[in-house]
Amino acid sequence: MKRRTFLERISRLLAVLGLTEAEWLTLGNRYYQALAQPSTRKLALLIGINKYPQSPPLGGCLTDVELQRELLIHRFGFATSDILTLTEEQASREFIEAAFLEHLSKQAKADDVVVFHFSGYGSRVKLGTLPETVQNALIPVDKNNIQNRRVVNYLSEETLLLLLRSLPSDKVTAVLDTSYYAPTTSQPSSLRIRSRPELPAAKFAVEELEFLQQLKTQNLAANNAIVLKATSDENQQAGELLFSGFSAGLFTYALTQYLWEATPATTIQILLSHVSSSIYKQGSEQQPKLLNDQKNPQSAFILNYLPLKGNGAEGVVTGTDEDGKTVQLWLAGLPPQVLEYYGVNSKLTLATGEKLTLKSRTGLTAKAQISPEPTTMPQVGQLVQEAVRVLPRNINLTVALDSELERIERVDATSAFAAIARTANIAAEQPANFVFGKLQQIPSRYGLFSLGGELILNTTGEDGEAVKVAVQRLEPKFSTLLAAKLWRLTDNEGSSRLPVKATLEIINNISPRVVMKRETRRSQTEETATKKASSTQAQSIPSVPVGSRMQYRVENLSDRPIYLMLMGLNNSRNAFGSSSPEVIAFYPWQTALEPESPHTKPRLQEIVIAPGQTLKIPQNNSTIGWMLPIRALFCEHQLILSTAPFSRTLEALITAKSPTTYQQPISPLVNSLEVAQAVLQDLHNASQVKIDMNGTATDSYILDVNNWASLNFSFQVV
Repeated sequence: MKRRTFLERISRLLAVLGLTEAEWLTLGNRYYQALAQPSTRKLALLIGINKYPQSPPLGGCLTDVELQRELLIHRFGFATSDILTLTEEQASREFIEAAFLEHLSKQAKADDVVVFHFSGYGSRVKLGTLPETVQNALIPVDKNNIQNRRVVNYLSEETLLLLLRSLPSDKVTAVLDTSYYAPTTSQPSSLRIRSRPELPAAKFAVEELEFLQQLKTQNLAANNAIVLKATSDENQQAGELLFSGFSAGLFTYALTQYLWEATPATTIQILLSHVSSSIYKQGSEQQPKLLNDQKNPQSAFILNYLPLKGNGAEGVVTGTDEDGKTVQLWLAGLPPQVLEYYGVNSKLTLATGEKLTLKSRTGLTAKAQISPEPTTMPQVGQLVQEAVRVLPRNINLTVALDSELERIERVDATSAFAAIARTANIAAEQPANFVFGKLQQIPSRYGLFSLGGELILNTTGEDGEAVKVAVQRLEPKFSTLLAAKLWRLTDNEGSSRLPVKATLEIINNISPRVVMKRETRRSQTEETATKKASSTQAQSIPSVPVGSRMQYRVENLSDRPIYLMLMGLNNSRNAFGSSSPEVIAFYPWQTALEPESPHTKPRLQEIVIAPGQTLKIPQNNSTIGWMLPIRALFCEHQLILSTAPFSRTLEALITAKSPTTYQQPISPLVNSLEVAQAVLQDLHNASQVKIDMNGTATDSYILDVNNWASLNFSFQVV
């Protein structure tokens, strides 16, 4: 379509909408540059809004757009001229719909790849007098849209879905990082919620209803577009969080981070499983959802919708310095919990073999030095993969103070946390792990909350308890939660070069039933990944029945013996939605205690898997697997494998006195922090590169991706 024809059409549209051509032109020349190009294979429309005239500002929507844009360009091969972004005041309903029609509908062909993304507020609008006749809506920017007015210039979700499904391509993906339900009350939380309250008397603008009706009457042939929504339930809220130097949507960050490291054979189901697990680790109950008209869309491969190639990366070269020795990096492929502590002297590699040593990092961007000095500088767009992870030893739990606390309460809390700074401290300008605040129902009682506002069970005190006493009382709980934070820092399924595969199974009388599989992605082939995908469940987070007998099947695909350790959290929930995390560990007992010989000293043994062999754990002469409790749980297990023994970990395990009367293979862990620190030290000892980094080794853990693999298994017990 010629530019002149486009301008004439837009001018007529804007005249009807009461807008001037000058307002549309504020979108900038990039839009016209995109239209000037011949028909392309990959088109994207990305929308992000932080600043709303009549609502509290959001903080992560523009970051979401940047996360998507960098991913599409460097991981999926989109041309910059084919990615149109609408941000802040550009993102009105009229501009969004016009941009969709002209940039996507008019250009997309049958085999083209199309991506649509929205980050911002959502809400609900009534369509009639009955309570159930409500419509989900995306809230664009409208300077004239006052909260108490009767007409809202929102974009109906139904309108968007019809637009998406009317595109001529079958490779259409939409990401909606928003939600529609806004609770009237909430517990202390560090999340910003991307939903606004429903306005009882509000109605859609006439123009929006007419446009929706026009789409309905066109009888357009529907495609197989997939819509990835930030929430799986209408009453969930999509949140955004402060990460390490930036804010972003929980869903968008988890989604894009996994896609950086994913392989072409990754299915949508595996993608959603990892995204759900990542969001849970950030302290939110939010779970994503897939909308699609196919019979079994979860089994479809990402490659069917997005042209994913290669074995993934943790980042990309975005620029080079004039000195010829330094490059700028974008590190959105590192897991969020790892990025926060990704230390100076961490090493990455280019596909051409050059090594990069991290020298500084701000948010998602970093500077790295090339070694040895290259004959030719790396090119912008070259992918980088993790080689050595450097983590500080002085990692603490970070706790935010609820904004509802009085000034004197905040002063007392600051003083109390200073006394236990080695375990926990107050999150000032850094990301928080939990929130210290008052119970909404009983304001005179203090407790600890997840970032999503969920009360941690057994953390509330008595009525009238002093703030300092409450913080001191919580110190043992802080140690337990810090242990989980530490072992999560070992997660490297995407970057590990130690070839291993693990399967979680339910044991029954016929044959084991696979619950989920994990495999180090740098080592897997497309064939093995495809087989892995075919046997997973059709849920984001797999579910297993209470009381099931479980086992892990671990395959050593390498040419070296590997050693194994397992740690995890069992999160129980009560009827009021509060959670109670219990740390568990795998105790590889050499001999079990006999009831008649109480003085026999239990011994632990290393679990070793020979090259090319498979081992089931836990398994000994008398026990196969372990029995899940007869209560609802959310389980998070970290299966950690190394090329060197877990000597210090076994020493730490044996020093703890198990509260059970007999030795079980999977048991509660009472000295969880000491064991977690021992695991990191053992992985550090397994890394050969520390010999060349003596200065760093004294105050850091140095972990070589060739020598360890850490796989996360998250599942529900129902």
